[in-house]
Amino acid sequence: MNKSAVSQNSSYTFFDYFKMNADFEEIVGFWNYGFNTEILTLPQSIREIENIPELNARLNDAFSRVALESEMARRETLIAPILLEVARHAEAKVRIEFPLDVSRQLRGSLDYLLHTKTDFLVVEAKNEDLYRGFKQLAVELIALEKWLNDKEINFLYGAVSTGNTWQFGKLDVNNKMIFQDLNIYTVPRQLEELLKILIGILERKH
Repeated sequence: MNKSAVSQNSSYTFFDYFKMNADFEEIVGFWNYGFNTEILTLPQSIREIENIPELNARLNDAFSRVALESEMARRETLIAPILLEVARHAEAKVRIEFPLDVSRQLRGSLDYLLHTKTDFLVVEAKNEDLYRGFKQLAVELIALEKWLNDKEINFLYGAVSTGNTWQFGKLDVNNKMIFQDLNIYTVPRQLEELLKILIGILERKH
């Protein structure tokens, strides 16, 4: 078993894992999860997505007009418009700064939680540093899995995003594994593909 960097006697917020100088395996090992990186085959919606030109124009305008120097600026001008479009197509609900308090080691707020009756998607917004951001996302997925322990869910998906770059992760509930996708999706160049993945995650059937 991998050594854990997390102490049973300490209390942590989700953001503490972003700051932690430890490997992924050391962090998720505290909850007996394994970790691997690979090219993930992500769900993709087959529906025709409306308003892509309008959304693309809005995002391009934000790039040219807004000083994207903070996480909040990126969340409001780049990430939120995409997630609202996804929620509209997938008929999903969007929770912003969704609080979770599962244990002393699993507590904090999820930047975005999108959900239907059966599927969930966590999005962690960052100003920079996807690598550290994924550490935080991994712990948030573990917290969500434990919070949903009465539901029959095999996989949970999440993404960490700076607004113009997106990286996905998947939590395998049955095998207690967290996977980091090797692919990075960029906006606006891969906007349509990104939207189809985000919508596809929320359209899955169990």
